[in-house]
Amino acid sequence: MTSDDNSSFVEIPLARAEVSRLAPYRAPLEGRRPFLRLDFNENTIGPSPKVVQALRDIQASEIAIYPEYGGLHEAFIKNLRSQGLDTPPSLEQIGIFNGVDAAIHAIFHAYGDQGSKFLTTLPTFGYYTPCAHMQGMVVQAIPYEGKCFDFPLRAIRTALLEARPKLLIICNPNNPTGTRLAPEKIIDLAHDFPETLIVIDELYEAFTGDSVLPNLDINFAPNLLVLRSLAKTAGLAGLRIGFAIGSPEVIDSLNRVTGPYDINSFAVTAAFAALADQEYTDSYVAQVLNARRWIKEQLVMSGVQHHLDGGNYFLVWPSISPQIMSDSLRHSGILVREMSGKPLIDGSLRVSIGTMPQMEKFWDVFSSISKGY
Repeated sequence: MTSDDNSSFVEIPLARAEVSRLAPYRAPLEGRRPFLRLDFNENTIGPSPKVVQALRDIQASEIAIYPEYGGLHEAFIKNLRSQGLDTPPSLEQIGIFNGVDAAIHAIFHAYGDQGSKFLTTLPTFGYYTPCAHMQGMVVQAIPYEGKCFDFPLRAIRTALLEARPKLLIICNPNNPTGTRLAPEKIIDLAHDFPETLIVIDELYEAFTGDSVLPNLDINFAPNLLVLRSLAKTAGLAGLRIGFAIGSPEVIDSLNRVTGPYDINSFAVTAAFAALADQEYTDSYVAQVLNARRWIKEQLVMSGVQHHLDGGNYFLVWPSISPQIMSDSLRHSGILVREMSGKPLIDGSLRVSIGTMPQMEKFWDVFSSISKGY
């Protein structure tokens, strides 16, 4: 084909209409390493020294072959037992993915029929909705309730009854509000609405202890799927490793839409080492919880508007422009996440919680900036 000026051009294939209309999820910005990273809820001190040593010990021959996952399911089960889970899942009830993001992607690929309904809360983790739109699903997002962002359980139940959604995802505790829903209420939802796949994103569970796993019998709730990660606690965000726990049938469906070698050898090696050093992870979580208590005291005593519930993060509404506060903190070497434009929490900043020295640094700078305006 030729244009009016006789120059040739090639028509490129068009992506699916759902993809063309998609608003992509924006990942973290580049160039964050020199800063105190309180913007994306990562581990703020790095993984166990045993993880670092295991990565250093990788041989060239291991890099030259496709990754092997043998034994990683067993290592995950052993780790769950070490955390007090008396009846851990079986091998067939565990899926391993290139980060929980990949598990979420697989869930929508496997269960996201075009035109079917996806139910979630608002605001919540921003990757769920793009994945639903990618599949042409109809999204129904129910807002959290009141000044404390209570979980809208009655409204969720009504939507499950009336809309009969194919999928429901609950982030528990929720990112970014920290809202917590009692595990028994989640299991009740699964029992009462067996035609909906109910996915519980437990990436921040270690900071609250609100897991469904201790009380979950997958045989009686085969429509309940739990997501876990080694990013937020064990410090493996840069290597991408995540787990899904559910019925063998659901795990099998997710595996069918997942590549055969999605997890690289470095991530597998690091996961083995991290799972074997739960003491290190527990120590880091304890430091965060201690710092969380301290920063809450400072916020309350200073009268700064905030919301701190579950997770390793909190919301704060600065007395000055969020943009000015965020830029000023960045100039001082501290990154936080702006929540501008997000429903219910517009005007706030989400701040990750690290260790005591890190939170003391944040508070000193935050207070100084606030007093300067």
